[in-house]
Amino acid sequence: MKGITHSMLLLCLLLGLTSANTSPTIQQSVYQVCEDIPKDTYAFTINATDKENDPLTYSITDVNSPFQVETNTGNISVIRPLDRETTNIIILHVTVSDGLNTIPGRLTIIILDANDNQPIFQNAPYDVQVLENTTVGTSLFKAQASDDDSGTAGAVQYSIQEVTPSNGFDRFSIVSNTGEVKLNGTLNFTQSTFYRLKIIASDGGGHCHFDEPKFYSSTAFSFVTVVDVPDLDPIFVGLPYVGRVQEMSPLGTSVFTVTAIDQDTDINDEIIFSIKNSSAEGLFEISPAEGIITVSSNIDREAIGNVVDLTVKATESKLNIHGIYASAEANVQIEIVDINDNPPEFYKCGDEEDELSCVRESHFTAEVLEHSLGSVFINMTVRDLDRFSKTKLTLEGADKDVFSVEPPFTTSDSIVQLMVKQPQELDFEITNQMVLQVIAVDEEDTTLRSTATVTINIKDDNDNSPVFAQDTYKLTVPEHSPVGTILDNITAEDPDTMDEGNITYKLLPDSIRLYFDVEKYTGSVYVKNETLLDREVRALYSATLEARDTDNKPGNTVLEITLTDINDQPPVINRESYQEFVKEGEELKLKIQATDTDDPDTENSQIVFAILPSQFSDNFTIDPNTGVLTNRGELDREALDPKLDGKIVLNVTATDKGHPPLSTMVTVTINVDDINDNKPHFEASSYKFSVKEGEKGAFVGSVVAEDFDQTTEFNRLTFSVEGGFGSFGIRTFAADRGYSGNISVDRDIELDYERAPKQFKLQVEVADTDDFTAQVTVDVEVLDVNDERPEFKPIAPVKVKENTTISWPVGNFTAHDLDGNHSLVYELESMKCRCNSSLTPCSWFTLEPTGEVRLNPEETVDYEKCDQVVIEAQVVDEYTEKGENNSVTPGQMVINIEDINDNAPQFIISDVVSVVVSESASKGTSVARVTATDRDSEPNRQIEFKVTKVEFQYTNNEIKTMNMLFEAPVSTQQGDTYVGIIQTTGGLDMSEKGKYLVTVNAIDSGGLYTSTVMEIFKIDVSYKVELAFRDSRDEVEKKINEIQGALQFATKANVNIGEIMSKEPETTRAVVKTIVEAYFVYNNGTAMTPVEVELVISDPENRGPLIALGLADIGAVEVIEPKNDPWTFALLGMLAGLLIVLAVLTTSLMCTRRNYRRKLKAAKAMNSASMVTSDNQKSGPVVPGTNKYTMEGANPVLNLNIDTTMVLDMDDESSDVDKVSLNSLDYSEDMSVSVKENPMHMIQEEEEDDDSGPPKYIEPLGAALAQRGQKKNSGNPRAGYDNPAFSTTDL
Repeated sequence: MKGITHSMLLLCLLLGLTSANTSPTIQQSVYQVCEDIPKDTYAFTINATDKENDPLTYSITDVNSPFQVETNTGNISVIRPLDRETTNIIILHVTVSDGLNTIPGRLTIIILDANDNQPIFQNAPYDVQVLENTTVGTSLFKAQASDDDSGTAGAVQYSIQEVTPSNGFDRFSIVSNTGEVKLNGTLNFTQSTFYRLKIIASDGGGHCHFDEPKFYSSTAFSFVTVVDVPDLDPIFVGLPYVGRVQEMSPLGTSVFTVTAIDQDTDINDEIIFSIKNSSAEGLFEISPAEGIITVSSNIDREAIGNVVDLTVKATESKLNIHGIYASAEANVQIEIVDINDNPPEFYKCGDEEDELSCVRESHFTAEVLEHSLGSVFINMTVRDLDRFSKTKLTLEGADKDVFSVEPPFTTSDSIVQLMVKQPQELDFEITNQMVLQVIAVDEEDTTLRSTATVTINIKDDNDNSPVFAQDTYKLTVPEHSPVGTILDNITAEDPDTMDEGNITYKLLPDSIRLYFDVEKYTGSVYVKNETLLDREVRALYSATLEARDTDNKPGNTVLEITLTDINDQPPVINRESYQEFVKEGEELKLKIQATDTDDPDTENSQIVFAILPSQFSDNFTIDPNTGVLTNRGELDREALDPKLDGKIVLNVTATDKGHPPLSTMVTVTINVDDINDNKPHFEASSYKFSVKEGEKGAFVGSVVAEDFDQTTEFNRLTFSVEGGFGSFGIRTFAADRGYSGNISVDRDIELDYERAPKQFKLQVEVADTDDFTAQVTVDVEVLDVNDERPEFKPIAPVKVKENTTISWPVGNFTAHDLDGNHSLVYELESMKCRCNSSLTPCSWFTLEPTGEVRLNPEETVDYEKCDQVVIEAQVVDEYTEKGENNSVTPGQMVINIEDINDNAPQFIISDVVSVVVSESASKGTSVARVTATDRDSEPNRQIEFKVTKVEFQYTNNEIKTMNMLFEAPVSTQQGDTYVGIIQTTGGLDMSEKGKYLVTVNAIDSGGLYTSTVMEIFKIDVSYKVELAFRDSRDEVEKKINEIQGALQFATKANVNIGEIMSKEPETTRAVVKTIVEAYFVYNNGTAMTPVEVELVISDPENRGPLIALGLADIGAVEVIEPKNDPWTFALLGMLAGLLIVLAVLTTSLMCTRRNYRRKLKAAKAMNSASMVTSDNQKSGPVVPGTNKYTMEGANPVLNLNIDTTMVLDMDDESSDVDKVSLNSLDYSEDMSVSVKENPMHMIQEEEEDDDSGPPKYIEPLGAALAQRGQKKNSGNPRAGYDNPAFSTTDL
């Protein structure tokens, strides 16, 4: 039955492989959906897959779900609006079916927030009362708004949009993120008693499903009531205050009422009135509560004036916020109304003419000149102290008719004067004094009057004029007499005694006083200006001498003054200057004329001519009497200084014969006209200039030529140039002396120092207006200009060893410049290293300005990182004067990095943890491969392998040093990798249980090495798997790592590649070309058989990648490549049929085998019994458990020496593989028993399921024999005997 069970399980496995259908899988369980997604809009797709790619159908199992799903696509859409603020996560239950299998799913849908809520104010409106004296910055209240949205959409910002009245906008502020409203300016109850604030709460905006963000805001109002505080002073109303009261009014008379109010209208404190100041103390008083001003004493307007000024104070009855009694003051002006109660009176005022200097007076004195008219000042003022009055003035007395009074009537203070009516009565010789009475009467009340007495003294008057003795006086004086010269003393007489000795003199008219004047008190006439007394200008003067007395009465006489002549006039030349023109070489003849205005009859008017000494005076002569001027020699224009422009200036004098003689000078200018009598000549005999290359029109130099002719008509010069291949031109310019010819390069020509002639010889000719010429040679040297761009010279590749630390340059950039004067500086453009065949920026080297390339001390050159450095540099000419200063193309230096042996070989660590060796391995058998690389280049990277140590590790971890059982004689190169083949040096001891620890060194050509330790397990050759590939050996070796990885992935075991061999094709159609020997070993040392490997690799998931790598067969079984054949399903059906037939055959076989089981067991027992010796044994062997003997009549099969290990089925629970371990490394020890001691071979039967307990046996006899063996060797309860009939390898 056990065999039938195994066969049925195999059948079920095969049927499951052909017909099983996996369920679909939901790959994603969490989704996000925006809450503002519109209704009937696609939201997401359920992410589900099916291994067989069967069509899937979808459904939602929830009731009242806001989503719906498309059955065939899994597309989820929204059928009801979503609200994240209500539900932010929705659990959606769905099912997915592939037609055969249906699976449920639980989807978590996260509702993403969209800005769909506006901020909502809490506890609005925000009405507060604020004292008007609240400090600026005080927090008034806090507006709070909430927004159910999240993120920036729920972040509320506050602002004040409007304040009523508008002038209060700056008085409030709000913290944008908290909503705290603060006082930003001072409040004033009198300006505004309230403010209305419009507050806006805005969110930060946001979007989710739609791209355009949305913003929401809300509005709240706040009424801020300003609470009045006592902070203002009271104020008077009805200003200005002006009252009236009549003088002498009764006491207590009401005069005026003042009114004051408290500006703090909500406080309205009681006001207390008082009088603080008064211009007239004690006249008035004020009631404290009503503010009524009344008369408190007698009022006399004439004593106190017309107006009384009061300062009234209004004080609040309570303290204000500052702790004081607020108050205000106002001026009250009270006009005093006059009554007529004073008579007019007379006053005498002092010089100050003010009211205080006037005193009451009844007697006055005055003086008057006899016979005079007009007013008489008596210093009298009439005044009525009453404000409004009318006074009448009259005269009384004996002499009242001689005078009149002014003014006769007056209404105010007036100065009183007397007017002379009868001047003839004022005669000093008759009387010298008069007395009058002036009477002042108040016309409104005639009883009110005053009288004053006036005494007038009469004064004598001057009434005679001075008189001269003659009417005309004739006087003479020489012209130009000195100042102060007295001509005569003339006086006048006056009979008035008051004028005696007091007469003054004056000379008239005023113009005569420029020449003469008179002493004021003596009458002496004298010369005042000697210069103006010129007889030749004026010989006779007439003047009036005036005399005046003390009363300024005049008396006159006439003066006739005659000037006598002196020699004071020099000769006068009839021209201011003389100018004469004469050509050089001709004669000059010029007459100078002069006159003298002195008396012609004297020597004062006789004239003599002469030439004053000068530079050219010796070249001319003049006749002293006739004044004719002539030249003594020939006139030459070129002999004169050119600056004189041909002019000769002489100074000629005309002198009279008077004493002292007087003379006059005149300038005579003689213009010597030029004629062309000179040729031009150059300033130098030759010229040498230089000019820079490359400048069109550049100035070369100037040649200077001069013509001694002094006029431009004859000395104007022009230049011309010959030679220079037409590269030069010349222009003429006037110079300080002569003319200069400016030589320049032609404007269309650019000289080139590097390509054109460097020297030019020019012939310059100069000519004047009459074609007189001269020539000169000019040498022009072309100067080099730094205008050429430097160019790099080719640079050979440079070699630098890696890791070098040299300090000298590794290479140089060199460039050349055609210019003679240059300074080349090298600049780094780029530096790139070739790393892994690509250029990347690096900084291994530095470039000096001199072009030297040096190692960067901060970097290390490593060949293994980069094998080449490419440096690009630019060269710059610092002396460049024109054009670009750098090279056209950058210079390039290639530095090849040379490898040195600085890297030890590195083993390529494989996932394989062990290598296996067949127990039948002999000397030279390849048991393992090691691979290593070296980062150095050839020949430093050449690697050889050497086994340096062999140890053996027992199962109890004890380690023993062994002889060199392994070696690595062969090393091969595969690309950049070196492979070493580990071989045995002889046979291996199979009795040892454990593993070899083999130390292998990888040594490069420079002696650097790296070690690794290999674990080599012993395993027999039956576990070797031969893999056949269609590719050649070389191709397989290239892909061996991929093949090894694919095999490890498929088997989950470590794959150890033994040998790769080429296979000769047996037929022309053979596809196998390469055989790879491999062992498949687990980490615990157990191995896989070829059959097990074949079963694993035959799995469709593992088969495909290996076939792609060229796998054809595993041993003798061919690996079939999967093909998309339309007959696949038909073949699968046929296979299913064959399996059913196989199941029937297997069942039949099992039934047949049962018949043989008893016989085999009997044979087994017989075999066991034949090896047991017993004294009680009968004549024949006894069959245990039966009454049969191995005698005649017994089954002949029982007499055969058959090993029970050949039984195909030893019990009902274990298979053949379970009975015998196929692993040579199961650490079971061989127990050998001598035939002499015991000829029987004990059979141990092991159970795989329980390795720790004692082995189970089929027969009681077997158990007994096993116990017997254990007594002999109890240290190994699992030991058994080897039956030499078969080996595990044969199995």
